[in-house]
Formats: sequence, structure tokens, C-alpha cells
Amino acid sequence: MKHSLLAVLVAGGLFSGAFTATTLAAEVDFPHIETMGVSQIQVEPDMAELNVEVAVTEKDAKAAKDNSDAAVAKFIARLAAAGVSKEHIQSANLNLQPQYIYAQDKAPELTGYIASRQITVTVTELSRLNTIVDSAIEEGMNRVNNIALKSSKEAEYVAKARQEAIVDAKQKAESLAKGFGENLGKIWQIRYYDQRPVQPVMLRMNAKADYAMAAAESYQYGQVTIEDRVEVVYKLK
Repeated sequence: MKHSLLAVLVAGGLFSGAFTATTLAAEVDFPHIETMGVSQIQVEPDMAELNVEVAVTEKDAKAAKDNSDAAVAKFIARLAAAGVSKEHIQSANLNLQPQYIYAQDKAPELTGYIASRQITVTVTELSRLNTIVDSAIEEGMNRVNNIALKSSKEAEYVAKARQEAIVDAKQKAESLAKGFGENLGKIWQIRYYDQRPVQPVMLRMNAKADYAMAAAESYQYGQVTIEDRVEVVYKLK
């Protein structure tokens, strides 16, 4: 793991009177300084979240439903046989849509139905991802919607990033106050913006993609970026 604090714009400065618009339109009549602390941590992923889908087109609605249900059932059974726990498998409800042909000066003609269902699998061992993708395709899942990298220590890294952002904001405030010959006072306001980890998308494919090539060659295990930031307003003595 590597991490680094980012240099960021210090919003505000040494002044008194009306505060900036980002201060919720508050009026202040004392000298103050505003800083923004930002942190960024790069972590190696050790798990992934896979979202696959089966879409079946049939003339009959029940046939479309039955075929999509069968593909989902086969894939879930294969996951279970491979030791994937039920809590790591989420299957969506059926989405059934009629299909029409629209011709000029004619009533729409019903041509069939598309039945689709999605399954999201949490892969706790990254080394098994390729095999699970292959299993999904072999059992009839014909769309790979998304593969996102994740870390099993996400909560720990988020807390670490938050503390680094706090330190960054404080150091900037102290440096600015010292540079202008002022003394930093107590904190007047803290604004925190919850940041979610950036989970890079590894692969997006549609039904026409070359799955064998993609599964074998296209996985690039990047890093998960965890960011946080905090804005602090200090009074000046």
C-alpha cells in the first residue's frame, strides 16, 4: 500500500466581514481562516464484485421467463458447488419486456418478449474471478455488466484516510497563520463530505463481446483509491 497527501487549494484566507458562499451564507465578524484537508490512499484489491445478466428473447413470455430462470438457477448451483456462500450471491427479480415492430400507418406488431435477470457475486478471492466469469458464461449468462475491484479492509482504510485529511487541514491552517504572523485560535466550523472509495471498473462487455479473449487477457488488476476531505474554519487570535 502506498499513500500520499495531496496539495489542495486553500479556500479563504485572512479576512473579516462576510464569509464565503460555501459557509452556508453565514455572517462572521471576526478574523478567520479556512482550509481544506484532502487525503488519498491507494490500496491493492483483494476481492471483486461481479455483476452478470442473462437476457433471453422468445415469442412467448413464459418461455422467455423459464429460460432466463433456468440460466440463473444453473449459475447459482455452480457457484454453490464451487463453495461460494449464499450471502455473497444476490439475484434480481425478473424483468420482462414485450417487443414490437412499428411500421408506418400500421398498428404495432408484437414480435416477442425479452426476459432478463441479473446476479451480483462477491468474489472474496481475486484469483477465482476468471473462473467464476467463465462459469457465468458457460451457464448462459450472456452479459457481463460490471466488475469492480474492492478491498476487504475498506472500513479501516476509510478511517485512515479521514484522519490524514484532518491532519492535512490542520497543518495548512498552522502554516498559513504562521506565515502571516498570526496565531491560530479555536475551530469555529467543520464541514465534512463523506467520500466513497473509487472502485475501478475492470471490464465492461455486451452480448457480442469476445468473452474467451476478454476473460483470458483483459483483466488489469489496478488499485482501489480511497479519498477523503474535510473543511475547517479557524478563528484567529
